[in-house]
This record gives sequence, C-alpha cells and structure tokens, in this order.
Amino acid sequence: MSLLEITALPTAENSVIHLHPTDNIGVARVPLSAGQALRVAGEAITARTDIPAGHKVALRGIGAGDSIVRYGQVMGRASAAIAAGEHVHTHNVAFEDIRFEYEFPTGEEPAPAPAADAPTFLGYSREDGRAGTRNYIAVVAASNCAAHTAELIAASYAGQTLPENVDGVVAFPHGDGCGHAFGPDMDQFRRTIAGVLDHPNVSSAIILGLGCEVNQIDYYLGPDGPRTGRVVGMTLQQSGGTRSTVEAARREIATMIDRAASERRVETPASKIVLGLNCGGSDSFSGITANPALGWCSDRLAEYGAAAVLGETPENFGAEHLLVKRARNRAVAERLLQLMANYRAYLRQFGSTFDDNPSPGNKAGGLTNILEKSLGAVAKAGASTMTDAIDYAERVRTPGFVFMNTPGYDPVSLAGLAAGGANLIVFTTGRGSAIGFPTIPVIKVASNSATYRRMKENIDVNAGRIADGQATVADVGREILELALRAASGERTRAELLGHHEFVPWRIGPVM
Repeated sequence: MSLLEITALPTAENSVIHLHPTDNIGVARVPLSAGQALRVAGEAITARTDIPAGHKVALRGIGAGDSIVRYGQVMGRASAAIAAGEHVHTHNVAFEDIRFEYEFPTGEEPAPAPAADAPTFLGYSREDGRAGTRNYIAVVAASNCAAHTAELIAASYAGQTLPENVDGVVAFPHGDGCGHAFGPDMDQFRRTIAGVLDHPNVSSAIILGLGCEVNQIDYYLGPDGPRTGRVVGMTLQQSGGTRSTVEAARREIATMIDRAASERRVETPASKIVLGLNCGGSDSFSGITANPALGWCSDRLAEYGAAAVLGETPENFGAEHLLVKRARNRAVAERLLQLMANYRAYLRQFGSTFDDNPSPGNKAGGLTNILEKSLGAVAKAGASTMTDAIDYAERVRTPGFVFMNTPGYDPVSLAGLAAGGANLIVFTTGRGSAIGFPTIPVIKVASNSATYRRMKENIDVNAGRIADGQATVADVGREILELALRAASGERTRAELLGHHEFVPWRIGPVM
C-alpha cells in the first residue's frame, strides 16, 4: 500500500508496504506473526511464518527460477518455489549478476543553473570561489610515522579557548604514506591528502612527515602544491623529534589561528554547497524512507545549482542502468560504466564479487543481496540529471548530481567525498552509525524509528516517521534540507558534538 495511507497502528491493510505495482514481494512494516491475515494490493494473504519488520513477504506464488521484483526491478531469482505469505530472504533467493541493456542519452542535458529564489547559508568565502561550512586548522600526517605526533599536536589544544571563528585544531592520522609503490596507489593517496589540505572547511593546514617516507611533504608545498600560502610543512627528523615538533607546530598554528579568527561567515548562496551522500548500516527501510527523503533534498539542491555527490560504487551495482538513463550525455554515462568495470576488475584480484558487500547487519535488517541494497541506495541521489562521474577523491567541478567512485566501506567513502570537496555530508543508516569526519559536519538520518530511539544521541533526523505514517518523503526531505542549511551556517551535528573524527584513506596496494 502507499506510504501516505499508512497509519501508525498496524492493521491487516497497512502491515505490509507494497512499493511498486509490479513487485511480487512486500516489506513488513511491523513484525508479522505466522497465521496473521494480511491484505496487500487488494489481495488477501496469510503470513506462513514469523517475519521480522523490514523483511520481505511473498505476495503471490513465485516459481523456482522466477524473478524476485522490488522497486519494479529484478533483485534476484527464487532458488526454490516460494508460496504466497512466505518469508523471502537469503534462504530462498539466489544472487544473479544481471547484465543490462543500457538506455544511453542521445543528447546533451545542460547543467542546472542556480534558481533565482535559492536559499542562502552563512559560510566562509575562499579564494578559489568555494565556500566553507567550518573553519578549521588541520594537522595532516604525510605518513603513519607522523600520525601520533599529529594527534599530539591537535590534543595540545584540548580545553583551550579558541577565537569564535576558529572551529578547532584537528588531526588527520592514518596508517599509510610509506611502503607505497609509485603508480595508481600513490597517486590516489596523494590526491586524497591534497584534498583534505586544500579543503574549503580548512583555513590553514600543516602537512607533517617523518622525513624519509615515500610520501614526501615537498609534494604538497611550493607553487605547484595545493593552496599556496595556506599549507606549512615540517618533519620530525628536521624538527628534532616528537616533542620539539609539537612545539614547532604550535608556533606555526598561532599564526594560523590569528588568520582564521579574522575570517567571517558571510551570506552565501546554497549553490556553494557540495553535499556528500552516504549510507551505512543500511536496512530494508533505508530505500523506503531515509534514502528517498535524502533524494528529495538532493533534487532541491540541484535546482539551486549546488552539487550532491553519490559514492559507494558497490552499492550502485545492479542499479547502474538507472543512472545511465539520467546521465547528461553519453560520455558521462560511459565514464560511470568504466568506473564500475574498473571496480569489478579490482574485486576479481581478490576473488571477490559485488555481492560480498551486504554485511551481516544489512541482512539482519532485511536486505538479501547487493542488488536489493543498491536499488534502495541510489535513491539518495533523487531523480535529477547525473552531471559527472569522477574517480575517488577527484575534485567535484559540476553542479547537480555527481557520481564518485568510492568503496562501500564508510570511513573510506567519506574520505573520498571530503577530498573531492564535499563541505557537508548526510549519512543515512538503518542499523545505526556513529561515524563523523574531522572537518565536515555529518548529518545522520535514521531509516526507522526503533533505531532513532535506540541511538537518539547519534541521530539528527528520524525518517522512520515515514513508515510510521507520521510524515511524507517530502516532509522529511525538507527537514534534512533545512538542517543542512543550518549545519552549513554553523549548527553542530550530533557526530560533531560527540567528537567523531574518523579518517581512513583508500589503500589499493601493493605494500612494498
């Protein structure tokens, strides 16, 4: 039945959500008991077993080998005959690597122009035309050998009162930067580090090395380095070791703080927002509530001339044909498919497939395979034109919906979105998540009310109200958008208040 018809009190008519007329399964809105009478799409069925909330129930008999259809799309085939009212999940659904006939665009869709009535936020204007939603001093380790010292430098400001316009001194520790082979692995790593140094939410930064690592700090300095004049480099070997480096860094940061304190938030058009879209700990409700609501927000931002960036390549597999149809031209569509093919080849090196992506938590939440997960995940990008497809940590340069090649692993995906220039991130979750980022506000949206109640300290928005019949997709989408504008203007998200600062670059190997 339609989500708009749902009331909070479960009845035979509203206990199962039927998303698309062609779907032969429905989603249990509430736990179903064996023998429970249900009425879905005008048909009476009886639940044959207990079925957890979020899990699928067959609406009619499905023969062995027949397609399982959700969102109007094939998500697998029945591995055995499934009777009406039976629980549909991993025990009776076979994963199939579906190959699609793509509908390529034949013309050129123009990039969206900013709407005349677009809203504004209070942001920091940067020299390159971008806008910051925060104003941090970043201490970025060039390698694992400098990671601890970077943390010590940032920790030395704990409890210190900083000027009003300085959001803090934050560290970017990690386990990489040495033992890399020059080539794609090193190129991607350097692109990531350069992106967090040269980020609109960073007023100034230190690139900190040991001195002898593969990732030399000179790469980030000088006229060819990112953000000349805003990045200072130093090494432990030249600065006299750990304690001396902390002291030297604090002397440099004193000047950086003075500069950051002089910078002021100014009224900024919403077109300057680059919104990272991510999901983690997804469940079956994610594609019904939180992701479509975020998609509504993404579409409004596209109308304003802003960018919304969808990552997590494995979680687009099985839905890429839907994105191809939305590409602004054939070249963008081909670029998307090439990135997908490259990721498939990457997985083959390790004997893996895209279907290794759904986690135990995803499956406990009702998601059977990667096809089903992806069909719900792409809803985060709404329905607007895909204006570009870019590789991991590449700079976002076009407004509208942009695809970025990232893993589904949340901290690595967020690092790529950040390095690409996302100045705000919205993260949907079904099972619950506590991730953040050192310099970017991360807004959490729960897909169901049970998770929201259980992890209220970590969650900013409850999209579960959609499944509860208390709000529409547009209602929650508008709530996300309004919160995004407030967060861009300085309001703290739950992840920020809790101090979540996760940063993990994507290491593709080899290790030398």
